[in-house]
This record gives sequence, C-alpha cells and structure tokens, in this order.
Amino acid sequence: MSGAPAPGRVVLLRHGQTAWSRDGRHTGRTDVPLTEEGKRQAAAQAAHLDGLTFVLAVTSPRRRARHTADLAGLVSPPVPERLVWEDLAEWDYGDYEGVTTVTIRQSVPGWTVWDAPVPGGETPEQVGARADAVLSRLRPWLERGDVALVGHGHMLRVLIARWLGLPPRAGARFVLGAGTLSVLGHEHESPAIELLNLPG
Repeated sequence: MSGAPAPGRVVLLRHGQTAWSRDGRHTGRTDVPLTEEGKRQAAAQAAHLDGLTFVLAVTSPRRRARHTADLAGLVSPPVPERLVWEDLAEWDYGDYEGVTTVTIRQSVPGWTVWDAPVPGGETPEQVGARADAVLSRLRPWLERGDVALVGHGHMLRVLIARWLGLPPRAGARFVLGAGTLSVLGHEHESPAIELLNLPG
C-alpha cells in the first residue's frame, strides 16, 4: 500500500440478502439470486448513494452483485463506466460451497474460513492477492474521483484489511451485513475507514 494517497474514496456495497446468505451457507461460485428482502436492501442504498458522483463502478461477476448495483442506481449513466472484474468475486469455498459453519464444525471443531483449511478452495492469502489486484487497478481511477465496488462479504472484508495495510486474515475483524455500505478513504496520508456496515 505504498505511494501517495489518491483523493478518491472507495465505496463498498455488499450485495443484498440471498437465501443462502440468510441461512449462513457459504456462497462463492454459486449464482444465487437476491431474495425480496435483498432487493429491498439494495434499493434502499440508492438514497445513501444519491448525490455522490462516481467515476467508476465495478461489480463482481455474480448476478447477486450485479443486481444489487442495478437496484442501488450504480448504472451508466449517471456512472460514466461500469465494469465487471473477476478478481472481485467471492472467496472460493471449494468443498465447503453451500455448507454452513455449524455443519463444518461438526467434523472440524472451531473451524473458520480465516484460520483453517478450505479443501479445494482458496486460502486467505490467495483472496488477499485478488484484493491487492483490485486495489492496484483502482488507483488510476481514484486520482479522478470516487469509485464504487459491489461485491461479497468475505472478499470485501479482505479488501478492507488490505486497504489498511493489514494481512488478509485481519478481515475477520470487520463485519459487513448483507446489503450494507462502507467507505474507505484517508485520514491525512493514512488509509482509513470512513464508514462501516451502514444498512439500507
């Protein structure tokens, strides 16, 4: 996280509720749609985003993220450009896709995605490398203004950690509910969190 800080902020929007997120099932590659509550959460964020100007909006390739961006008003126009970046996709949970933490802990006591193996899936360091790639691609845009990222709970938590210069596993310390808004910026020269986990 070196170099002079850019003037723009990064506005993070976690996708709205899905049936799997509601039930605590790990949702990485599976393209689960928003529930009615998830649609409401996403649409409610339009009021918070109204009046903000973005030079770029980026979504995960998953339809729950793209639908959330649509409902929140992150469309072109007024956003000059909206892109889909594969690196913004959720953590790959491998063999634990669709499985709850409670179920995993029946065979692996104390398991969390942050500090235990994910068979067939990604490590925190691999997710962190993707977060770093996203932030590197954003920096030229941040020189021009604010950007919006619409993605997923675990991935965005890792991205927050990397913005702050913390290891990927530090993402465990940040909570992002479904459909919530967060803002990353700077306090003087230091990367900082301006807003965290604002519900719609």
